[in-house]
Parts: sequence; structure tokens; C-alpha cells
Amino acid sequence: MAVQSCTGSGRGRQGALLTGDILTVVSDRRYVSFMYSYPRSYPLSASEVQQVVASVEPYAYDRIYGAWWDRVVTDDAKATVAHSAARYIQAIQRE
Repeated sequence: MAVQSCTGSGRGRQGALLTGDILTVVSDRRYVSFMYSYPRSYPLSASEVQQVVASVEPYAYDRIYGAWWDRVVTDDAKATVAHSAARYIQAIQRE
């Protein structure tokens, strides 16, 4: 996963994540989503999403800069990741 934490950056120097495509900021910027391959539309499993969330948990961050220019979560980014992961897992586990 291509994620880099920048401590001391972001809003109020609370930290920021610079993400690639596995954890990505979606169009409305209130959520992130998770995908193994966007060109091939391969989603991540629930356990893989949980691994992504666990891998960024140790970092302090309040902002996420996504892979595309206009995709930025400007505040409360850590809660956004947690809420988005729960929403994503619920959606893929529907029968």
C-alpha cells in the first residue's frame, strides 16, 4: 500500500496522509474507499480493508491527500477512514 504520513503537516500541523489508490478519497470528499485495482475494478475484501485501517492507525493525521488533485479530506480524516471502512465492509457483506 502506498501511504505516507507527514507529521507536522496538514491542518494545524496535526498530520496528513498522502495516499495512493488502495485508500482513496472519493468524489464527495467526506469518505474514502478501498480498491485493489481501479482500472480492473477489483475490490478489497473485508479483512484487507481492516488491514489497511490498522496500518494507518498508528499515525497522527487530520487530513488526507488522495491520488487525484482535487481529492482531499480536509479535517477529521482519521474518523473518516474508520467510518468509511465500516460502511465499505457493510456494503460488500450484504447478501
